[in-house]
Amino acid sequence: MKIVPSHLALSLVAALVAIPALAQTVVTVNGTAIPQARADVMISEQKAQGAPDSEQLRNAVKEELVRREVLAQEARKKGLEKAGNVQAQVELARQAVLIRAYLQDYVKAHPVTDAEVKAEYEKIKAQLGDKEYKARHILVEKEEEAKAIIAKLDKGEKFEELAKQSKDPGSKDKGGDLGWANPAGFVKPFADGLVKLEKGKYTSTPIKSDFGYHVIKLEDSRPVKAPSLEEAKGQLKQRLEQMRVERHIAELRTKATIK
Repeated sequence: MKIVPSHLALSLVAALVAIPALAQTVVTVNGTAIPQARADVMISEQKAQGAPDSEQLRNAVKEELVRREVLAQEARKKGLEKAGNVQAQVELARQAVLIRAYLQDYVKAHPVTDAEVKAEYEKIKAQLGDKEYKARHILVEKEEEAKAIIAKLDKGEKFEELAKQSKDPGSKDKGGDLGWANPAGFVKPFADGLVKLEKGKYTSTPIKSDFGYHVIKLEDSRPVKAPSLEEAKGQLKQRLEQMRVERHIAELRTKATIK
């Protein structure tokens, strides 16, 4: 069983930086004691990725540590740890491990509450509404172009054919098809125009947005059943934690003296 570390930082630090032996030693390689703490880190990472804690896992970790130490010792014999690019990588690895530890500590000290998760859930649920829509659109640069397209639609020309002149590269070759989507995913003028349409109808006047002028056709609509709070709780908590961390980083960045 080969252990594949999930973080480059831990790999580099373990392989290139000599860590003082602790009271407990997992193995000794050419007189160098490998601390149990190093093995514990690797075991924890493998367990976090779904590996069961077993004698096989512990033996595999031990073997990986031996392989790394043998290679690291050879690298030191060649003086590679003194190379500028290697020292830079080691320092980046140390920094990455330290940063991860700090952010984990910050999240632990500033936990997201159930009330915050529920409030975020209700906010997103309100934004999504209770319907999603299957629409097509044709995007052009000028209002006159959009009006000309509407006139052609009024005469019976096919929306799918006219969509080939659309500026939207993601939908022009699909007859303007945007698939099923929630109005919240569109810019407001587009969303407002879309929800007013009846099934099978298209906008009688061009809809202006920051992208240009749209001609929109509503293919269909259907009710949306949002996931329950319990189903979304884990993802929402992670999202709020990330947002909190980003705000904290921004605050630290603002306070820092940078020249």
